[in-house]
Amino acid sequence: MAARKELLQRLTAQNDLWDIVVIGGGATGLGIALDSVSRGYKTLLLEQSDFAKGTSSRSTKLVHGGVRYLAQGDVKLVREASIERGLLYRNAPHIVKNQAFVIPVYNQLDKWKYIVGMKMYDWISGKFSLGSSVFISRRKILEKMPGINTHGLLGGVLYHDGQFDDTRLAINLVQTIWEKGGFALNYMKVSGLLKDDQQHLNGVKAVDTETGNEIVFKTKAVVNATGVFVDEILQMDKPGSAKRICVSQGVHLVLDRSFYPSDNAMMIPKTSDGRVLFAVPWHHKVILGTTDTPVKTASLEPVALEKEIDFILETASAYLTKKPERKDVLSVFAGLRPLATPKDGSQKTKEISRSHKIIVSPSHLFTMLGGKWTTYRKMGEDLVNMIEHTLNWPHQKPGTAALHIHGYSETNNWSDPFYFYGSDAPLLKQQMNGSAGVWLSEALQIHRTQITWAVQHEMARTVEDFLSRRTRALLLDATESVRIAPEVARIMAEELKQDKHWIDKQVEDYTQLARHYILTNN
Repeated sequence: MAARKELLQRLTAQNDLWDIVVIGGGATGLGIALDSVSRGYKTLLLEQSDFAKGTSSRSTKLVHGGVRYLAQGDVKLVREASIERGLLYRNAPHIVKNQAFVIPVYNQLDKWKYIVGMKMYDWISGKFSLGSSVFISRRKILEKMPGINTHGLLGGVLYHDGQFDDTRLAINLVQTIWEKGGFALNYMKVSGLLKDDQQHLNGVKAVDTETGNEIVFKTKAVVNATGVFVDEILQMDKPGSAKRICVSQGVHLVLDRSFYPSDNAMMIPKTSDGRVLFAVPWHHKVILGTTDTPVKTASLEPVALEKEIDFILETASAYLTKKPERKDVLSVFAGLRPLATPKDGSQKTKEISRSHKIIVSPSHLFTMLGGKWTTYRKMGEDLVNMIEHTLNWPHQKPGTAALHIHGYSETNNWSDPFYFYGSDAPLLKQQMNGSAGVWLSEALQIHRTQITWAVQHEMARTVEDFLSRRTRALLLDATESVRIAPEVARIMAEELKQDKHWIDKQVEDYTQLARHYILTNN
């Protein structure tokens, strides 16, 4: 991958005409850019911060058909998500795995309700099912779920869904886009839209936030795939545009595995706020979540509310024998969901469909509303189909349904701390030169070599990029991530040719950021 400075100079000097410019480097934008480039279109993706900085790095880490959507009667979305889950499982087996889930049952009515519901879930998934659901006895559930509350426990319903590392998939998608001939740039903030005499979009202005330089990119089509920020781009296109997105916040807590030492995830189907709650084993920790809280404004760094933290702790405590407290939380992170504004403004966010919707403005700005990680590929396919139809382009056959994502590997050892590198893992380990025992963080199994790898091969530009998204240190143990931040900054500075001022500023910025992920004891 070319050095950033040389790459930007080349792109500026060539003054190319792009077929499609995608604004936004989260799941939605990456899916659109990958579909575009797979059809042979000259494609450029621009992200104002780092790839998956926002919503796309803060999920429950599930690739799922949507059990809750089935309860709401949205069979179409469940079917679509189940198919996409199966395709992603096939195309990125190094980052997506089959995860067994158990719903604990405490009364006979729930037992039959969940059995029927999950059998329907299996039926809708069809050949894309990851495994059949089955009722398991009280004895078996105690074997599978140590730490579960046994009072009144009758047994449980076991079913299968997918689990993944959201940000690592995002980085692999960036790498795949580049390998297919496209371009994806982080820290490029779109500052304006350009139009021709017919008031149709024909370019974008973007600022390289590292240098402040503004660059113009001419293009045939512009895509607004900015998630919770789509209204900002719509306003840029037409001031006074109606608001098209409402925002819901979801919070997750990360605990040590001792609170739930099971390889099986737990799904709690009934909570006080109407959502399901998950306890999911992930990177040798446990993630508890999530919430569904409407928020008025979107931000790149949403902060968990006290009531959300209390809700998760209280709900989990009713099901776990070892009751988690604030002091036990290793990290708390919040993410924002972009939900298409419903016609009935009175709807609660948890009731708004997670399906996606495409709108096309008179200027030919193509905007994706809503959606979810699981269906990112289908969203990309639908959006590029819409561009072809609207602009009367000859239809090019989509090429992502069977496209292997960068890192594809059929042989994975999920206990290997470098498993998520997939096919890149052998080369990474080779670069360690036999120093595999020298850890930057032994607790999180992070090696120094990963820092240089992230800069050279994964477009990491800041300490946060590395500790939050190239590795998951910030989400797994925020305090430990702060401890190693100075050494990360020093090594990155060597790679990026930065000075001590840059190092000090990076450490200061990261430390401030991490404070929002660390709970204090009130």
